[in-house]
Order: sequence, then structure tokens, then C-alpha cells
Amino acid sequence: MAHNEHFELVEALEPTVAQLLAEHRERRKAWYFHEFIPWEEGRSFVKEPWEESQATINERARTSLVLNLLTEDNLPYYHLVLERHLPEGSVWKEWNNLWTAEEAQHAIAIRAYLLTSRNCDPVELEDDRMATMQHGYEPDFGHIAELFAYTSAQELATRVSHRNTGKITEDETAFELMRNIATDENHHFMFYRGVMQAMLELNPTVALEGIYRTLKNFQMPGTGIPGFLRRSIEIAKAGVYNLRVHHDHVLMPLLRQWGIASLENLDAKASELQDKIMALPGEVLAKAERFEARFGMA
Repeated sequence: MAHNEHFELVEALEPTVAQLLAEHRERRKAWYFHEFIPWEEGRSFVKEPWEESQATINERARTSLVLNLLTEDNLPYYHLVLERHLPEGSVWKEWNNLWTAEEAQHAIAIRAYLLTSRNCDPVELEDDRMATMQHGYEPDFGHIAELFAYTSAQELATRVSHRNTGKITEDETAFELMRNIATDENHHFMFYRGVMQAMLELNPTVALEGIYRTLKNFQMPGTGIPGFLRRSIEIAKAGVYNLRVHHDHVLMPLLRQWGIASLENLDAKASELQDKIMALPGEVLAKAERFEARFGMA
């Protein structure tokens, strides 16, 4: 997609973004993480070094919370990715700043819970944060449609992961905290989903190409996290996030809500992309079945 076409599409979407931003401000209720943290349980790690026996939730829940936290820690890179594609002085910038401010609370909240409740090794957590942020996150999006197709899928996937993580902790405090974070992610998902819906109406060929490129090889932005493969397999086996969850709670809802199957009057390229996108669920399910068979989850 040519540079000029990129900015023409971004500018054409500004009225939609202004409306979606207003709806987001109206819909989202402010919440405060300090009201969810059991501060009274906090103890000095200097006087009482951490031991795994002090943990109060199961190991898979701890792994999932840490993995979710380290993903949230990379927020400055996600902000920068958006910033590079947005025009100066536009409503897009207002959204990016607001989104960043709301997302920042998630990492603060999860870290406060983990440290206060002693459900992580504080030294390992800090070392992993440093390694993750030094690795950074530099995706190579082909065009703006791919960027916002990705943020749509990523926010929905994060909502699912946070909510499922809260469930497997079997801890009321963690559950309520992750429920609030997941609700935030849902609000963000609704914004990005709306952007892509408008893009499908303005330029269906470009939008479908972005959707296909994103969903064909979708990955959460965590590959720079130390031990990411091991940790991701662990939470996949726990049912927090795996290929079947991705199929049922991310891929299928996106295709349905964007109305991909029912799009009409498309040009030849767009029709081909439509067919390719509608074939993706079957491919993901096949991969899910192979994963489940390999790890005895069938």
C-alpha cells in the first residue's frame, strides 16, 4: 500500500475514530487497582526472602499471571508502533494516549498482586522484565489495515487470557482483579473492531488483506519473554489460551462480527481473500487437534 494511500485511509477514518473514542469514554468506568490488592499481606523480601512454599495459588496460574504481566510491561513499544502510523494533531493521537494510560494500570496491578501475595519470585520477575523490555517489540506491519486487524485480535485474545487466568487462580482477589483488566481489554477491543469495520466499508480489499495477513500467522506479542515457549505451552495445557480457545473465542467471533462471510460486491482480489480468511478456522482447528493429541488433551 502506497504511503499516500495509507494516510488517506487514516484520515478518512478520523470521524469514525472520534465517534468510537466518545463511545469508549462513555462506556468505560474508571477503577482503581489499589482497591483490589491485599496490602495487609505484604512483607519485606529483605527480611523474609521469597520461597515457593509461600505461594498461595497454583503453579499454572502463577505462570499465566507472570506471562500476562510481562506482555503488558512492553506497553511503551505498543504505543510507539501506533504512534508511527498516526498523523500529528489528530483524534488518533488522543486515542493512543488514552489507551496507553489505561493499559499501564494493568501491569501495575498484576505486579502489585503478585508481589504482595508472594505468588512470584521477585528477583526472577524483575530479571524477566528487564530482558523482555530490552528485547522490545518491533512488528513489521505491511500496512495500516494489518496493524488494526492485529490490535483487534490481540485485544480480544488478551481479554480471554486475562479472564481465564483469573478463573484458574481459584483466588477471589485475583479473579476480581483480572476480571476488571479483562473488561478494559474488551473496551479496547470494541474500539479496534469498530475501526476495522469502518475500514472494511471504505476499502474492503485493503482491509481483507490486513485481516488475512494477521489471522493467518497470529501470535501474541510475547516471543521476547524469557522461556516464552515453555510458559505458553503450560498455559495452553491449563486452558488459559491455546489454539482451540483462539478458534472458539477469538477467530470465530471476529469473522462473525466483521461479517466476513456475507461481504458482497467484492473485486476479484477481495473475493479470493474472503475465501482464504473463511478457510482459516478449519486450519486452526486441525492444528488444535494435533496439539491436544501430542499433550494428551484430546
